[in-house]
Amino acid sequence: MFECRQVRAPGRSIAVGDRMSRLSQATLAGLPSTVVKPGYAGTDVQIGIVHFGPGAFHRAHQAAYFDSLLASDPRWGIAAISLRTPDLVEALAAQDGLYSLTILDRTVETRVIGAHRAWVGPGEGARVRALLADPAVRLVTSTVTEKGYCLRGDGTLDTAHRDIVHDAQHPDDPQSLIGWIVAGLAARRAAGTEPFAVLCCDNMTGNGRKLRAAVIALADLRDPALAGWIGETVAFPNTMVDSITPATDAAHLARAAAALGVTDLAAVQREAFTQWVVEDMPLPGNPDLASVGVIRTRDVAGYERAKLRILNGAHSTLAYVGLARGHASVAEAMADAPLADFVEAMVRQDIVPALDAIPGFDVQAYAGAVLDRFRNPEIRHLLSQIAGDGSQKLPYRILDTVAAALAAGRRIDRLAVPIGAWIAFLRGRAERGEAIADPLADRLAQAVMRHDDSEAIVGEMLAIDAVFPASLASDGDFRAAVLAAYRDLPTGVLN
Repeated sequence: MFECRQVRAPGRSIAVGDRMSRLSQATLAGLPSTVVKPGYAGTDVQIGIVHFGPGAFHRAHQAAYFDSLLASDPRWGIAAISLRTPDLVEALAAQDGLYSLTILDRTVETRVIGAHRAWVGPGEGARVRALLADPAVRLVTSTVTEKGYCLRGDGTLDTAHRDIVHDAQHPDDPQSLIGWIVAGLAARRAAGTEPFAVLCCDNMTGNGRKLRAAVIALADLRDPALAGWIGETVAFPNTMVDSITPATDAAHLARAAAALGVTDLAAVQREAFTQWVVEDMPLPGNPDLASVGVIRTRDVAGYERAKLRILNGAHSTLAYVGLARGHASVAEAMADAPLADFVEAMVRQDIVPALDAIPGFDVQAYAGAVLDRFRNPEIRHLLSQIAGDGSQKLPYRILDTVAAALAAGRRIDRLAVPIGAWIAFLRGRAERGEAIADPLADRLAQAVMRHDDSEAIVGEMLAIDAVFPASLASDGDFRAAVLAAYRDLPTGVLN
């Protein structure tokens, strides 16, 4: 036996043995044969990507794609930049940029990722400037969450945001991601260097278009000629990303250490399914993204709609009906055969027919993959988490499909079930005095508690125009279907 101590991880701690080594280039070769190691020599890797926001999703998703690409093209190493917190980049620095990725599937796999070749934290602006000015850097990517783009509710740049105000006044000392992109492009233009392309990897609809507009708006405050040059020369492809990435906690750090035989304080985990869709436009350096599984398409919006309506629509249905039937997680709900059969029928017979065809995209196969993901026993996705913010989610996840089905004369009884189940969920929370996690919480609680009669409750809910468009709320067939779904929960609704 040996003594244990507490080792700090990014934002958390784990007990590890004093004699356990840290994952690094020095310990890489001695890892167990069951661990998949990088298919390239680290010394051959060049930095071709600057990434802002190297959190768990980036490291489990985009970095894994580039790690695979490095085996055939060493130009695409990553410089990881954290503008706010130093913990993660410090962990990467201590491990020579290496960390483990655990793939959670029926068979669990552990892989070491070595794509990160530089790591930059807060207060290192000079290094950020040097990287953005380097002609070898062809791509700037980002996962900073939607709020990190300093946008208004309508998706345009919030010029009153304090970071944007600062960056407009001090363009050479940026604080925001948008400010750094503008500063980097200004330096490239001044040097006569080809601009880098910018790939937003956060799930915002039309993310490339919104980011492009925000960058041009800030650049225009600095120099209208710079803004024009950016608009004419810089690529901002729209993208879509997808893969469930559970948070790294002490249990996962211990699991990773057991698999590796060394400590890894930057370990991440995700499900086996992963998808990255990038708008098909020329990118500097012509990275062969398709060779490592990235989907290049002219119709990113089509993929977004498919994900919203199939994956997210089914998720919401499982959440509200599953909670009514006593389940806690997605996998548990999918083990309920009547519920799983209902959701599959809704997806394949109601949602898929409402989607426009996308060349090269087998939507039924995608639907099957989504349903299979939901059954993954290694992923515990809580229904209570999915159930939050229904007023913001359901219009895109379900109501758009309902409108399309009504316009085409198709049945809507199954599609009304998640709406009726949501109303029942809200009523139950309000009756028990439990908080409703939703921006419209007070209005929703009032609507479901004003009456005891089912028809009146449904009527109050459908009158909330922030959720239900008038054309849908006034449709007799839709009102009747929602009322039937609400009345029949939790069992009869699946018949």
